[in-house]
Amino acid sequence: MLFINYCKKVLTGFLLFISLFIISISCDSTEPPANISLTLKLEDVSCTEAWLQLKTTNLQLPNNITLFINDLQSRTFNLTTADTLLYIDSLLPNQNYSFQIISFYNPEDGIKSNTVNATTMDTTSHNFTWQTFEFGQHSSSTLYDVAIIDENNIWAVGEIYMNDSLGNPDPTFYNVVHWDGNTWELKRILYQGGIWTIKTIYAFNESDIWFSGYMRYYNGNFIELTIPIILQGWSINKLWGTSSSDLYAVGNNGNIAHYQNGGWTKIESGTSIDFQDIWGADNKNGNFIKYIAADNHMLKLYEDNKVESVNFTQNMILLSIWGKTPYLLYTAGNGTVLYKNYEWETLNNSSVNHMYRVRGQEYNDVFGISSPGNIINHFNGYSWSSIETESENKYWSISVSGNTIVAVGYKLDQAVITIISK
Repeated sequence: MLFINYCKKVLTGFLLFISLFIISISCDSTEPPANISLTLKLEDVSCTEAWLQLKTTNLQLPNNITLFINDLQSRTFNLTTADTLLYIDSLLPNQNYSFQIISFYNPEDGIKSNTVNATTMDTTSHNFTWQTFEFGQHSSSTLYDVAIIDENNIWAVGEIYMNDSLGNPDPTFYNVVHWDGNTWELKRILYQGGIWTIKTIYAFNESDIWFSGYMRYYNGNFIELTIPIILQGWSINKLWGTSSSDLYAVGNNGNIAHYQNGGWTKIESGTSIDFQDIWGADNKNGNFIKYIAADNHMLKLYEDNKVESVNFTQNMILLSIWGKTPYLLYTAGNGTVLYKNYEWETLNNSSVNHMYRVRGQEYNDVFGISSPGNIINHFNGYSWSSIETESENKYWSISVSGNTIVAVGYKLDQAVITIISK
């Protein structure tokens, strides 16, 4: 009887050992679960960077995945979310690249994504020519903003004081000057019968141009816009929009307004800080996130008019913003800082340490104004270069379109416009 019990105990122990061994083998297996997929999509590319969207299905997280560039292992990192934006830097301009993701450490047994091919952007030229035009015969003339339709159709706004037909100082200034490719024409745009200083201009096309939100140039006519009481009493400093039915204005005392369906609506910003600039970046789904320069922080304005604050990690002042997508924004104030991949990155470049205005049209074509105000900086996608104009020029604003760049401001008591050409 004791022998039988002993045999049962041995058999039971043996079976338990077999069971644990089988479980151990199962746990140690590197066979991936079924129906796993890795899908890679190219979101954007600059001269030296690429943004890739990685979507996974049924992949156990967290998971170590490996990035291959041109079939060579580049880096391994820990994936923690099923939908991830991958940022790749240190690429070279105008080069062909292939990207692929493989999960697990062993490429022979791992799950592979599709291969994505991309060509990085080429750099643009740093070679420019420029010409400056001066306006004003008395008092202090200056221009605050400019809009480029094309090289033969440029509008600038501000205050230009000229003499009358008898040669005497005319106290009624001109608030617009227009370039037709050959000559400049001074204009006076009146609002409710009076002249006012126009601080900003925004053009959608040659037949649809907005002046400080009060006047609209439409099909050859200047149209007065009714400003509701809730928007009166504050200065509109900048305009940005996708169309005349989707236009945003920002100004002093934390004021934001949206023009839609023929009227203005006020948007509560939650702050009384003066806003100096606004720009919309394409978020790749047909909508634009609006970014507002708000002194010591930045605001994000969404399609539903929800306002979100993005605090700085640096001690700086924000006066100007430009960006093509939310992946990479250029900000300028008492220096140049990138908001790259939703984190702040200071540019360690002496030539742009004092940039306070920024505009661009592509990752490889960005322009800015640096202190003391006569230096135009250009980023060609790989390097920065400076265009030094006349030392007495002081620029307030800059605009870029195609091969034409225009900066406006003042020189002593005269208004100046500098046209820079590639």
